[in-house]
Amino acid sequence: MDYEEKTKSVADCLMSYRKDASGWKVCKKSNDVVVSWRPSSEFLGNVYKGEGIVNGSPKNVWECLKPIPNGLRVSWDKNVKMFQLLEQITEDISICRTVTPSAAMSIIAPRDFVDVILIKQYEDGTISSNATNVIHAGCPPQSGYVRGFNHPCGCICVPVSGEPKKTQVFSFFQTDLSGLLPRSVVDSFFPSSMTEFYSNLSKAVKSLKDL
Repeated sequence: MDYEEKTKSVADCLMSYRKDASGWKVCKKSNDVVVSWRPSSEFLGNVYKGEGIVNGSPKNVWECLKPIPNGLRVSWDKNVKMFQLLEQITEDISICRTVTPSAAMSIIAPRDFVDVILIKQYEDGTISSNATNVIHAGCPPQSGYVRGFNHPCGCICVPVSGEPKKTQVFSFFQTDLSGLLPRSVVDSFFPSSMTEFYSNLSKAVKSLKDL
């Protein structure tokens, strides 16, 4: 499989989501984030967009967001129990397994996801993670976990002009959780979990000393 081409396509997709304002419907707001949704063109579900300003430099915010084994993300993101590196394709492209805990009062059982992930940096200082599902021989479905599937998803950290200690963070979730879940559970889970995601990210960044 051409992983470079696949992940480049995901990065282009997320940038198009960021720039295209049409069709998004706000479903949740907090002091940290505005969460919107629109129907996905990738699967029979929705794509969710989070947008908020985090008090912290892009470097520190990214340090908290990096999807890597033994990184800071697992310490604050309640929807990530473990990142497991399955294969390093290039310096910037890897295949990872993400394990998530049960959620929504255990209505949503523990899941795992296998994704190819591209870390991309732009000339203006923007940095992004860009992921989508793949099949990997080294990680077949495992007992105790429902195998879910991420469609183009990730986070984009954008420097705020004139504000070096602030970062605009876009997040995109487009996830087929699989299993026989009521649609109402799925529709309420993502906006709530994304609001918590931004709140916990802000706290994690605040707790960091300048790197």
